[in-house]
Amino acid sequence: MAYRMRKDPQGHTLKNGECYRKDGRYSYSWTNPRGERKTIYSTNLQALRKREKQLIYDLEDGIDPLAANVVTVNQLWDKYIKQKYDLKDTTRNNYIYCYDRWVRNGFGKLKLSRVKYSDVKDFYYDLILKKGLKANTVDSVQCLLHPIFQMAIRDQLIRVNPTEGVMAEIKKNKSWAPKKKTALTVPQQKALLNYVEESDTYSGWYPVITVLLGTGMRISECLGLRWDDLNFDENYISVNHNLIYRPNAEGKVVHSIQTPKTEAGIRTIPMLPEVREAFLMEYEIQKCTGFCQSVVDDYSGFVFSSAKGNVYTPESVNNAIKRICEAYNKEETQLAKKEKRSPILLPDFSCHILRHTFCTRLCESETNLKVIQSIMGHSDISTTMNIYADCTAEQKQEVLNNLEGRVIIK
Repeated sequence: MAYRMRKDPQGHTLKNGECYRKDGRYSYSWTNPRGERKTIYSTNLQALRKREKQLIYDLEDGIDPLAANVVTVNQLWDKYIKQKYDLKDTTRNNYIYCYDRWVRNGFGKLKLSRVKYSDVKDFYYDLILKKGLKANTVDSVQCLLHPIFQMAIRDQLIRVNPTEGVMAEIKKNKSWAPKKKTALTVPQQKALLNYVEESDTYSGWYPVITVLLGTGMRISECLGLRWDDLNFDENYISVNHNLIYRPNAEGKVVHSIQTPKTEAGIRTIPMLPEVREAFLMEYEIQKCTGFCQSVVDDYSGFVFSSAKGNVYTPESVNNAIKRICEAYNKEETQLAKKEKRSPILLPDFSCHILRHTFCTRLCESETNLKVIQSIMGHSDISTTMNIYADCTAEQKQEVLNNLEGRVIIK
């Protein structure tokens, strides 16, 4: 008996796996990589075959085409973060906090099959334009999303990573580029310290600001210092942990101790005379007001303490700097006007600029990049080199300005 090929009512020959149903729809059935029988439907044979062609293409590469229609970005993230066994608790909590805040309730609900390059780009621009996020923060979101889509590729759920190249495209627009860090000038640095030291209102902040300016420590390293970390006999500071103020696993913002992420973060820093004096000043103050009572992850005896005997938060230091700058600029503007001179004003800056300022002063006086890298705790020498390059460029310009009129060219 001759084999008779199946046809639809219009006389179109149906291929293997295709079927014309009584309800007027076409269907195509196949077995996925897990041995499960799956079916797709369409009212149009050509539309069905277009999907069928993509399915066969995916199946030949071992990709499960329908799984991406079921799995959401959130489900993928939850699986990914659960498998990151090597993360420090604070790092894990930071990742979860960032994801839950910016991704989970919107973009995270999308099915994998729905997410394309343009969708990711729209999402990032939405974060920048509507949520007011800076490009650096969106970069942090990218650092979370990119690896989970890579995991989806390895799990054969999707073929390409939709986040690939998105941030590079966004950063082509210079308006989203992070502003270049600018160190305080020497006159600004001196003006800041002199004002704080002599101020009845802000003199209590003199020790911590001096230490930040005189060591280049990260704010988390500085606030985490204990008296045991200071060696007054040999004049050095031991940096071996960070005091972090971030959300924990329950989403509550708390203090915690974190060891440096890289070996470069564990180091000793020479204690300059001004820094030593600032530490001793803080010690004398606390002999009268009381020493820090905070205990964080079994760490105690912290150097810097609030009036209530608690460790500081980075935000409290930044807020103090903001108030100090506003008060100083107001007084300096009035004084300069009275003395008929240009005022030396302080820019709007955070405590991280104090670290950058120290590094700049170091680069201006030291040529050994490895020494600078060691003191700063830079894990990547390129970070040190970039700051050094900026300093030398400014010094070149200053030298040329000083040579003006003194060098005969023609």
